[in-house]
Amino acid sequence: MGARVVRMFRNVNLENRVHREISKEKPRVAPRHAGKPPPFAGSTEALETAETVNQKNDPLLSHLRSVYVESTDPAAAAPAKQPSKEETASEEAERRPLKVSLPGGLYSLAELTDVPKGKLTIAEALKALGSHQHEPKICTPEKIAQDFSLDLKDTKALLEFFIPFQVHVIPPKTEKVKKIKAS
Repeated sequence: MGARVVRMFRNVNLENRVHREISKEKPRVAPRHAGKPPPFAGSTEALETAETVNQKNDPLLSHLRSVYVESTDPAAAAPAKQPSKEETASEEAERRPLKVSLPGGLYSLAELTDVPKGKLTIAEALKALGSHQHEPKICTPEKIAQDFSLDLKDTKALLEFFIPFQVHVIPPKTEKVKKIKAS
């Protein structure tokens, strides 16, 4: 209801207000600053400027002649070397197969089959953190570092500073508290 009243007052005498605004005198344009006009091509000022630009400065020219730059292309200096079979084998050896993976759907990212040594996937990190949290005597940092090809220092830092989510269910203190009944 309030919107109708506001719309009614807004549209009252609308056409007359529009004609009044249109018929008002337009504001005048601000006056231009009285400065030097740009030099024209045939003026003496333009000719003087062109002469100073084209004039040779002997001291600057002598300094320019004394500068000597010697450069080499780094790609041309070191010929491109094809990786040998040993290097490609060592790169493949630097990867390890996945221990844990998340189930993937139709729209998930490409399935990973291996990861570089020293790296973890999210699923592997959660599995390692969870197993250490539940069984710290069995899943020691040394064992986790060995299983996932990690550095021992990094593994200890991971276990110290990252904690997986924990859900704590706090039971009510008294039996008189209302409980939600299953339907």
